Amino acid sequence: MEFKDHFSTQAADYAKYRPDYPQELYDFILLNTSGSQAAWDCGTGNGQVAVVLSEYFEHVYATDPSAKQIENAMPAINVDYSIAPAEASGLPSGIMDLVTVGQALHWFNFEQFYAEAKRVSKPGALILVWGYGLHTIHPAVDAVITDFYHGTIGAYWPPERKYLDNEYADIPFPFTQINVPPMTMEQHWNLEDLVGYLSTWSSVQAYIKQHKTNPLQALWPKLSAAWGNNDEVRTVQWPLYVLAGFVQ
Repeated sequence: MEFKDHFSTQAADYAKYRPDYPQELYDFILLNTSGSQAAWDCGTGNGQVAVVLSEYFEHVYATDPSAKQIENAMPAINVDYSIAPAEASGLPSGIMDLVTVGQALHWFNFEQFYAEAKRVSKPGALILVWGYGLHTIHPAVDAVITDFYHGTIGAYWPPERKYLDNEYADIPFPFTQINVPPMTMEQHWNLEDLVGYLSTWSSVQAYIKQHKTNPLQALWPKLSAAWGNNDEVRTVQWPLYVLAGFVQ
């Protein structure tokens, strides 16, 4: 399967600006895992999930197909980073107590990845996958970003973005599924932080590649007018779309 690399170009910014997941997500993981020997964080990106998991699991395997992402990943003594596709991790069979995929499942070949997840997992292992779509801040700011999202860069989103727009509702999940309470991701940013985050969007990078100009330059004055004082820190929220279940 061909790897569609949408993130290597902005890997350093990805590591800097991508929002952190809430503690309640990790609390849910710990509540529903029966072992703590090994975990696989697939599509690890900058390693933000893997490093947190390393506090709770003896060994964390973290894979990503992008060498640039791995180069920018956060180090931890018991995290083993490797460059590998989700569908062929190269990891040992039957050792994982947990498999996680944060904001990456929509890029995978579902059937092949699920087969790989089952191969590396112990019976009864927890598999938890999640994504998030468009954030909310303030009605005036949201209106500007929504227009940018659907208008200026709308045609530059990869087709897999539809799974996030549909809140992961149409992604197959062949496991013994369990209910997950609603969860929200939250950051506190000024305008510069927000624009740094927008620069990590794959559609923005695709637009730059085609037009040789950054669409965020034209967006900035509109956002600034809606934001008010650019240095003011505002609350940014994303609902998480979480699927969880046990490997049989």
